[in-house]
Amino acid sequence: MSLSEELKDLKGFKCNSRCVLSVYLNTNPADPEQQNGAWRIHLKNGLKRITEYLDASQDEKEIKAYKKLKDKVMKEIEDNQNDLNKGVVIFAAENPELWSVHYVQVQVKTSFHWEDHPIVEEMEYMLKAYPEAGIVLPSFGEVRIIDTAMGFINGEKSYEFDSGLEVWSEKKGVTSSLQRGAGGNNSDELDLRLKENLDRFYKEMGTIVEKMRKELQWKEVYVVGEAELANSFAKSLRNKPNNCIYKNLTKVEGRKVLHHVFEK
Repeated sequence: MSLSEELKDLKGFKCNSRCVLSVYLNTNPADPEQQNGAWRIHLKNGLKRITEYLDASQDEKEIKAYKKLKDKVMKEIEDNQNDLNKGVVIFAAENPELWSVHYVQVQVKTSFHWEDHPIVEEMEYMLKAYPEAGIVLPSFGEVRIIDTAMGFINGEKSYEFDSGLEVWSEKKGVTSSLQRGAGGNNSDELDLRLKENLDRFYKEMGTIVEKMRKELQWKEVYVVGEAELANSFAKSLRNKPNNCIYKNLTKVEGRKVLHHVFEK
């Protein structure tokens, strides 16, 4: 299920009375306010305030349901404390059952809510700013594709083209003959053949990208590469990309690629 689909389900979730715990927790280690694991204090205090509010209501059924969910949320975050990213978003309920956990790579504003429905406005904002998207990085004889949502990389694939065999394959860490020959012979005949092969390769990769767009439900597609290559690949797509970014980031770490695409 895509994040957009899950968000739609969350918006339709409702209890007869208050039963949903929504947690937004900033765990960004680069945030000055989160030094020395300050998120632990914010988590404890935020959940404690709801406990105090419910204790005052003296609704034993509601208190019992909340305590169970509070303990479950605490355990979830503590069990994963060594793998935290910038933030954690959790929606939890016992009856009807709901357990939705997201470790995200985008800034999260800490807040805690106990209502009869999930509080999803902040998550909607994050998904709008960092949507389900495909980032395509075409280079000379290779196409790298990043699947991302809310600042998190769901997966990456790379394809390379062998000009000698005129076939492409998913990259297994081998330098393609197209790349090896690119700098060794500058004859017009070779240049023309390489361009024709590259155009054919991009056209086939464009079909793959369009298929991935549909299967992974990308809301946006970005093409990142040297101007000539990025524009050439963009033309191979049935649907125009949201943007072409003229930077050679083929060998750059995925999270830094995301920074160039969404944060600049």
